[in-house]
Amino acid sequence: MSLFFAPALGGAAALKAIPSPQKNHRTRTSDQLYLLSSQIHWLNASPSSLRPLRSVQQRLRVRVSSNDAHFNSIPDKNEPYNQKRQQQQQQLEPSFTEFITSERVKVVAMLALALALCNADRVVMSVAIVPLSLANGWSRAFAGVVQSSFLWGYFASPIAGGMLVDHYGGKVVMAWGVALWSLATFLTPFAAENSLLALLAVRALLGIAEGVALPSMNNMVARWFPQTERARAVGISMAGFQLGCALGLSLSPILMSQGGIFGPFVIFGLSGFLWVLVWLSATSSTPDQSPQISQYELEYILNKRQNSVAVETAKTRKVKVIPPFRRLFSKMPTWSLIVANSMHSWGFFIVLSWMPIYFNSVYHVDLRHAAWFSAVPWAVMAIMNYMSGLLSDMMIQSGTSVTLTRKIMQTIGFVGPGVCLIGLATAKNPSIGAAWLTVAFGLKSFSHSGFLVNLQEIAPKYSGVLHGISNTAATLAAIIGTVGAGYFVELVGSFPGFLWLTSLLYFLSALFYYLFSTAERVNFDDPGEYKFS
Repeated sequence: MSLFFAPALGGAAALKAIPSPQKNHRTRTSDQLYLLSSQIHWLNASPSSLRPLRSVQQRLRVRVSSNDAHFNSIPDKNEPYNQKRQQQQQQLEPSFTEFITSERVKVVAMLALALALCNADRVVMSVAIVPLSLANGWSRAFAGVVQSSFLWGYFASPIAGGMLVDHYGGKVVMAWGVALWSLATFLTPFAAENSLLALLAVRALLGIAEGVALPSMNNMVARWFPQTERARAVGISMAGFQLGCALGLSLSPILMSQGGIFGPFVIFGLSGFLWVLVWLSATSSTPDQSPQISQYELEYILNKRQNSVAVETAKTRKVKVIPPFRRLFSKMPTWSLIVANSMHSWGFFIVLSWMPIYFNSVYHVDLRHAAWFSAVPWAVMAIMNYMSGLLSDMMIQSGTSVTLTRKIMQTIGFVGPGVCLIGLATAKNPSIGAAWLTVAFGLKSFSHSGFLVNLQEIAPKYSGVLHGISNTAATLAAIIGTVGAGYFVELVGSFPGFLWLTSLLYFLSALFYYLFSTAERVNFDDPGEYKFS
């Protein structure tokens, strides 16, 4: 075919058709580019008059490169070998044994252990607050202030922590975070003996340091795991987080009986310092920096990265210290993550803070003898974290779009607990209520394969700060929900009524996330795009 151009070159006449010799497509297009360039040089036109032709010439170059697959229709003796090699690479999925023994699972196991320490250090105060209050003569109101001091620091740190994670990477920031919160845990009983102000300060330091934990985890998972395994990796990490709560609640009384009030704080604090030493010596920021990783695993990760190379390579260009907050808030996918994280935190802290009082006031249950409450729901949630992640990865590998998979997981993670809370509000005896609550914990874990993985996908370059923004909103929601539950019960006189309200919020949040979330990359770097989209 002949190629026709009719651009205006000042006063020059339009170019006529360029003859097309009978050659293959690549040769014809190259000849056309050469002839077109020669005619442009011959015309000696002004730069402004050549802009249309330069645009056409650039489009032709793009066309040449983008149509290489069509040009390769010419027989090539290496083509069968190349196709076979590509098929073999696509089929090289690791077995379960290879996955469990891989270097990336060692990294995620260390992350799970860090999050276990994170939650254990957080909940040990809920056990120690009783003897500390008796020893220091604290009122219930002041004991509540001491426990809430953790949230003061946690509210302030996630955004700054996320920015540090995006700039320096998850390995370095996680190491500093664990070191600082372990120091705060270790110093807590000493501060309590000397000064109330010192106690509040170390608890706030604990919150500040723990604010970097989840953004760092997300950053490391994005670097080490291909998209088809990330939900599983997050599930393993969050399983550690939930088990940390069970371990903290279970081991703290034992450690106190053996070593006094100092016992759990000293043991958990020293464990954190030991973790930092192992983390720094045994893990690497990225797969290509790891001296222990096998060539097979490295090639597998690199081949499966697809479009996420920009986040995961060692040579990743560091993002700006101050991210584009205005553009981040101008996109609806950002708000879908904020709403999801806020509702997730609201439900979590409502259950954590008020369910003991609910079962005691409604069913007259002495929860000190209810082993299921301190262990079973958390264990179920830990198991379901991995199972939901495995299901999510299998759906993506089977061909379900990533966006639809995330929406399905998040819908289960919100609609499921919403239905269970209605069942809890209408349960006639504590056994049925406990069963509904345990199922709610299990289904809630599906959210970790929804919004929590989604943070890495829409903006890999800003995943840390996005996590920080949504975590800050989630902390505020936790404070409002925890305090609001008490006022609601006092005004309305019905605790089940607050469960109905929380259930409604779950349903509305699930709908909002389903409508506005996406797993596609969102452009946050275009300075011209500020409107909601």
